[in-house]
Amino acid sequence: MNETILIFSNSDSGLYDFRKELLTALREKGYRVHVSVPDTGYVEKIRALGCLCHPTKMERRGMNPAKDLKLFFFYLRLIKETKPAVVLTYTIKPNIYGGIACRLLRTPYLANITGLGTTLEHGGLLQKLIVFLYRAGLKGAACVFFQNRQNRDFMLEKGCVKAGAVTQILSGSGVNLAEHQQKPYPPAGEIRFLSIMRIMKDKGIGELLEAARIIHEETPAVRFEILGAYEEETRERYEPLIEDLQSKGIVRYYGYRDDTPAFYERCQAVIHPSYHEGMSNVLQEAAAAGRPVIASDIAGCREIFEDGVSGIAFLPQSAEALTDAIRAFLSRSYEERTLMGQRARTYVERFFDRRKVVAAYLKTIEEIGERKR
Repeated sequence: MNETILIFSNSDSGLYDFRKELLTALREKGYRVHVSVPDTGYVEKIRALGCLCHPTKMERRGMNPAKDLKLFFFYLRLIKETKPAVVLTYTIKPNIYGGIACRLLRTPYLANITGLGTTLEHGGLLQKLIVFLYRAGLKGAACVFFQNRQNRDFMLEKGCVKAGAVTQILSGSGVNLAEHQQKPYPPAGEIRFLSIMRIMKDKGIGELLEAARIIHEETPAVRFEILGAYEEETRERYEPLIEDLQSKGIVRYYGYRDDTPAFYERCQAVIHPSYHEGMSNVLQEAAAAGRPVIASDIAGCREIFEDGVSGIAFLPQSAEALTDAIRAFLSRSYEERTLMGQRARTYVERFFDRRKVVAAYLKTIEEIGERKR
């Protein structure tokens, strides 16, 4: 097979961490795989999988008409040069500008809604603009993949996806169960909670820090570990708060890390206070490691665990609700927490095996090829 698959994404690390199995499977099927992503240090890892990479200038956040127009013309040129059989687009700007470029050049494409994002969730004039652009970007998609039903219903309601369009709901990116193996539950003693997030309001960092302060006053032996990079527009707000709690021994902030399995292994539970998700990769990986989760009761989180069985759900955007959920977890015996972790692993094995997600992509791509023949 000499056909080309072209992939547009806004993150080289996200593409590698969560979709390297798909890239490998496409290569094993005989496709030439071209990837367009900004280079933040993972492009060489993607190349090592046998993919041809096209480093791409893109502002992930915000709307700059001049820069976005350049991105659109870059996509047009790349499609013309590579002549792909199918294009896969991930995240908002690739979905919109890549989708419009594919429509103009009559190239089949599969769009992926990996989450609605802050702009669509919050409404306003910018939401209206994104909805308008999404209508243009998704109009000709051979299939639009979603990670949860709520996101699909929202996009249908707004007219971003027309009624009758081909859509499919995947289990997020799934989790590589061989790479994220179940780990022995840590011994009783100091309790560590782990949170992995971008440091920004909509990931629930404010509620997490407030809950950590309260819980530490009640149970000084508890520690909160936080992994993730600051969003530059919110660094000024949250960095002093984190540094203050770190100086008091309440939290420990590690910044962005790519060795997350080691952190999952030593924690007793993972806290995820996000306001909105596509399908949380953090919760899938935590459960795969055999760790209970304490997570917002929202689409994209609640599907990944059974409340009261393998995790505890709480009302999002509420430090009080999060604090109560942590207290509920701490009230359980060590044996009960261990059992919750075991049940978490069993649940993701059943519903979130990444191999099933890869198989769904391959099936859809093959169906497009059959229609062309």
